[in-house]
Amino acid sequence: MFDKLKSVEKRYNDLNQFLSDPKVISQQSEFQKYAREQSELSPIVLRFQDWQKITRQLEENNKILEEEQDQEMVEMAQEELADLETQKEKAVEDLKILLLPKDPRDDRNVIVEIRAGTGGEEAGLFSNDLFRMYSRYAEEKKWQVEILSSSLSAKGGFKEVIFSIMGKGAYSKLKYEGGTHRVQRVPDTESQGRIHTSAVTVAVLPEVEDVDIKINPADIKIDVYRSSGPGGQSVNTTDSAVRLTFIPTGMIVTCQDEKSQHKNREKAMKVLRARLYDEEQRKQQESMANERKQQVGSGDRSGRIRTYNYPQERVTDHRIGLTLHKLSLVMEGDLVEIIDALTLHFQTLALKGE
Repeated sequence: MFDKLKSVEKRYNDLNQFLSDPKVISQQSEFQKYAREQSELSPIVLRFQDWQKITRQLEENNKILEEEQDQEMVEMAQEELADLETQKEKAVEDLKILLLPKDPRDDRNVIVEIRAGTGGEEAGLFSNDLFRMYSRYAEEKKWQVEILSSSLSAKGGFKEVIFSIMGKGAYSKLKYEGGTHRVQRVPDTESQGRIHTSAVTVAVLPEVEDVDIKINPADIKIDVYRSSGPGGQSVNTTDSAVRLTFIPTGMIVTCQDEKSQHKNREKAMKVLRARLYDEEQRKQQESMANERKQQVGSGDRSGRIRTYNYPQERVTDHRIGLTLHKLSLVMEGDLVEIIDALTLHFQTLALKGE
């Protein structure tokens, strides 16, 4: 590992020289390529330098213990040893994680699909709450949110909402959000004050470009129709809604949010590409064979990854056993603690080869 770290540090130093070379600076494409690589290597090199500094301090303290006659100096060196050893172990663990192969999709924008599952109208209302939660989180990260497709329920929730979140590293932060989210609360319509349990499914897909997946136009059937709202009432007098059917698999994507047929078609294609790319990834990598199936599950209460308990102001992520008693803050987009804990958990599993 340390041989690799030395080569990374050498490459980082070389990149610094390239970036100060007037010839490189004048070639913007080359300069940007080197700058991106330097940015990616920077966290590794800085942590490696931390490790080197801690190691030198340990060596100096051990030397004091061997050679120093002053008892006070010896005692100080002994007191620092345990703390330095702990710091060194932590630095080594951090470096192992930083050297893990990076998911090439991590820097991509994401497409998030939220669908009401068990629970009827209450599930639809919670779908809306989750959409708001992710939107608030994106807002804090200075990311952009765009609804691609939505279907409203009678009481103003979402039967389904598909939206993109655009920002550097969006997929790396949100990729563990896929699964069944369970909510326990008293619905506004409940006159007896009884707690209901509902479920909502979330799928998180990396956004892909045309270069990532080729789609033969002949494989797509395009239908246009008038968009409709809750209960089927027409909300548009023109055929602006678009339904795409991918003929080889029967996969269907619809979009009716925009008044422009062209924009609806564009958004529907974005979702179709992401879904087909996700399917291709599952075929290519056996370890990801059930990724989307595991994320979405059946939409019932048993396949939950997280529970939001309103009476107890509690949110629990069942994959890592994390419980926080700050549900109101989480629903306002304060997801940092949960996302960081999930990232650390799955990075640790990757280190173990699981």
